[in-house]
Amino acid sequence: MKNLFRFLLLFLATNLFAQNNQRFFQKIEFKNNTAEISVNDGLYQVKFYTPEMVETAFIPKNQTLTENSHAVILSPKDVKYNFRETRGFAWIETSGITVKIQKVPFQISYYKGDELLISEKNGYGTYENGEINNHPQNFETLNFNLSPDEVLYGAGARALGMNRRGNRLMLYNRAHYGFETHAPLLNFTMPIVVSSKKYLIHFDNAPIGYLDLDSKKDNSLTYETVSGRKVYQVISGNSWEDLVKNYTDLTGKQPMLPRWSLGNFSSKFGYHTQQQTVETIEKFRAEKIPVDAVILDLYWFGKSIQGTLGNFAWDKDNFPKPQQMIDDLRKNNVETILITEPFVVNTSSRYQEALDKDILAKNNEGKAFMYDFYFGHTGLIDIYSQKGNSWFKNIYKDLLNQGVTGIWGDLGEPEVHPSTILHGNGKNGDQVHNIYGMDWAKLVKESFAETSPNSRPFILMRAGYSGAQRNGLVPWSGDVSRSWGGLQSQPDIALQMGLQGIAFMHSDLGGFAGKNEDDELYARWLQYGVFNPIYRPHADENVPSEPVYRSEKAKILAKKAIELRYALLPYNYNLVFQNHKNGTPLMRPLFFEEPENQKLYTYNTAYFWGKDFLISPILNKGQKEQTVYFPKNSDWVNFYTDVKISGGTTQTFVTEEDKIPTFIRAGSIIPMAKPMQSTKEYDGNSLILHYYFDEKVKETQLKLYNDDGLQNGAYEKGQFEMMEFEAETNGKTITFELDNEVGANFSAKSKNIELVIHHVSKNPNSVKAGCKKLEYTYDSEKKTLKVNLVWDSAKESKVKIKLHI
Repeated sequence: MKNLFRFLLLFLATNLFAQNNQRFFQKIEFKNNTAEISVNDGLYQVKFYTPEMVETAFIPKNQTLTENSHAVILSPKDVKYNFRETRGFAWIETSGITVKIQKVPFQISYYKGDELLISEKNGYGTYENGEINNHPQNFETLNFNLSPDEVLYGAGARALGMNRRGNRLMLYNRAHYGFETHAPLLNFTMPIVVSSKKYLIHFDNAPIGYLDLDSKKDNSLTYETVSGRKVYQVISGNSWEDLVKNYTDLTGKQPMLPRWSLGNFSSKFGYHTQQQTVETIEKFRAEKIPVDAVILDLYWFGKSIQGTLGNFAWDKDNFPKPQQMIDDLRKNNVETILITEPFVVNTSSRYQEALDKDILAKNNEGKAFMYDFYFGHTGLIDIYSQKGNSWFKNIYKDLLNQGVTGIWGDLGEPEVHPSTILHGNGKNGDQVHNIYGMDWAKLVKESFAETSPNSRPFILMRAGYSGAQRNGLVPWSGDVSRSWGGLQSQPDIALQMGLQGIAFMHSDLGGFAGKNEDDELYARWLQYGVFNPIYRPHADENVPSEPVYRSEKAKILAKKAIELRYALLPYNYNLVFQNHKNGTPLMRPLFFEEPENQKLYTYNTAYFWGKDFLISPILNKGQKEQTVYFPKNSDWVNFYTDVKISGGTTQTFVTEEDKIPTFIRAGSIIPMAKPMQSTKEYDGNSLILHYYFDEKVKETQLKLYNDDGLQNGAYEKGQFEMMEFEAETNGKTITFELDNEVGANFSAKSKNIELVIHHVSKNPNSVKAGCKKLEYTYDSEKKTLKVNLVWDSAKESKVKIKLHI
């Protein structure tokens, strides 16, 4: 009876949606763990990577599936499955996803247990006389049914709000200068759709096209492409964290960033001279505002914006001693990052070299394809030819050997990329346009590996595609307007990208485009940036981006935000590690915590920073109040006042100019650092642990990752420690345990721990480590207990606090 009931559910669910009446089932066979389903107009191949990840490829008659995936790096596993077939249906069942094949009318559907995730509607199809970039195009399509009520995310970076359903979105990386709250197309597109039903579908194809997310209001999803693979993966997960982990298992994990990249950047468009660069950093140090890196825009290689792209060499008039500058900056604990672009204009000092060495993409006559755009008459470096790839790598190796530790890749959509341009891999512009940025990042990553294999790369790029995270690419949202509208679009963009595996999406803090020198906007953007993956104020030359050149009031507000950013360094670095291991986003939507709460699927007033911070940025000028919903699975604590707030409630707060609403999960342990002017001053052996005691939370555990912050592959090489802090309470006693897992090639040192316990209502009866009494201080007004201890981290240690009941 149970199986009959399940069959009826599947049958009814399937027949609620349209199917393709022109496609006819013929037979199903299994070859090398791949199900091959023959139909009248082609062949379906279905294979599992894991029980929660299945790939379906459609190969039309007279075509072959020969191209490699641009995104997938995981090898399919020998997944245990159960196959059943009747006269009308066939099922391939795993513990994660069931693939159901309906024979008449033909349809493939995907289930998690008894829940229908998604089903093909018309499946593969074609249509003529489409259009993209104002050019007529014929499209190949993959068409699916959607549930009427599901919320859709994905398609890369867009300024469209949280729910992207109802839009037909171009898959063509393109800059949008000065965008605000509505930008359907930006620099970083991806052929990914994420559903509120907790599945992800990835269209595994590189060429340009569209994602139609039910724009016709007929409950359909359609992927449209000009050419290439008819391949997609359907991915499920038991939780939102599982879903993102599964997708990044498939397409690759983000390498660990160097710890210094979590500090403050000094960045603008741009520093014209060596003297100006050095003086700016000296001003940061004089004002005691922390800073860890300086970014040099295109003036490092030319005096003018136009006509100089492709020089790739220091302008010795304005940067006469670059090696000395880099060395001196490093002595001052500041890293140097340089901008580069993939274009060589015909007025560049290397243009003739580019022609002689045959490193530019070609026209159909085999000559360098030259065209005009804003920066000059240009050719595009062909990273897909051996000559172009090697030449570009050597440029980077020379810069890295000078001591540069970060590379900024700009205009990498590429900003102007003719459809008919030909690359060394035999592809034209439309076929590689979207993956050029991520493959460029791979080239830079390889340059780091060949020059200094033990150092972690920092690669800042604004364009990419699905799977780009594995190449170490750190994206930003592009040339956003310096306006409140520009700020308002940023949380949604970052949250969406984290769902799609790109966890380090951030923005030009303060905004890039425009002459708006609004101190309130600047402060609010920098306060929001404290809880962003990268902290990088940046702007064009009209308005200073650096706090040291702002008004006194703006400087004070910025300094406070930056100091908090540095205080959170151990917490933030732990988030980088969690992302590296599991793909977990640093910024997370509230529905991660309450997936059953449908209202949260379009909620964007607050987000999680890691697991234990709840952040609600101020996004409107002159805003006096902020209303925040607190997830119900725990209580919360105001980070600044220590006032407790019940979970599952909505509260309104009066705003303050020097902070944004920030809350801590009750019962959590938050690691923080002592004040510093550079991340180089931090070594992980001196920690402040804030424990937000809550009697209802009987046990809390924090695993805190630490390494030297620089070694590439430190975790994999055993060059790390994983500190474990656990707090338990029975209402009468708090027991705080400290333990350490030390990698085989890491030397753990003693730790200076300042333990701060919040919400201790009375002076405790005793505080002991074993039989030894520990000195402590108790603040009866703030209800906090402070204990300082030296912990031999090679040994387990316990601190017992007997509460005064």
